[in-house]
Amino acid sequence: MFAETHRLDEAGRHRWRPIAPCGRVDVAFDRPGLAWQGGAYVDMNVGAEPLEAGFRRWGWAREDDAGTTRIRYDLVGRSGDRRRLAFEYGCDGRMQAIEPAPMHRLARTGWRVAREAGGAAPPRVLRTLEDTPFYSRSMLGCAGAGAERRAIHETVDLDRFSARWVQMLLPFRMPRWTRGSAGGSGR
Repeated sequence: MFAETHRLDEAGRHRWRPIAPCGRVDVAFDRPGLAWQGGAYVDMNVGAEPLEAGFRRWGWAREDDAGTTRIRYDLVGRSGDRRRLAFEYGCDGRMQAIEPAPMHRLARTGWRVAREAGGAAPPRVLRTLEDTPFYSRSMLGCAGAGAERRAIHETVDLDRFSARWVQMLLPFRMPRWTRGSAGGSGR
């Protein structure tokens, strides 16, 4: 378990703590009869103000690779200032700050949300898992030493979130289509 909390903004109004950045989970349910196991990630964010008060945009990515988890934050503050954080966590309990990778533009989402991700080479969007007017979560393919690695990537556009037209949509839940769902797009 990692106890260090990181400041996401200079003033420390927004903080992030990776509690278990490279864990394992075993899940079993009686009803319905489901079970799975695999990698797990647990973190927490806390703030002294709403996110949209402190940030215009927020990007986050987690990439697992042979006993390590790399986490990257890319934050654009209300004043346009950019803050980039990058850490590598070992399953053996070690943690170190790493150099943030160069940023690459990704394709816009179906809702036209602009997004970018860090990597030695431009990452590929393998699958968009969630696409809303202000938020996206995607699985990326990232070039690595010898093999492509997978990363989970999130973008939050807080200027869009604050827009009146998006606020009016918030009471309505957007359908999450999955591969094989009736009418689903397979995203």
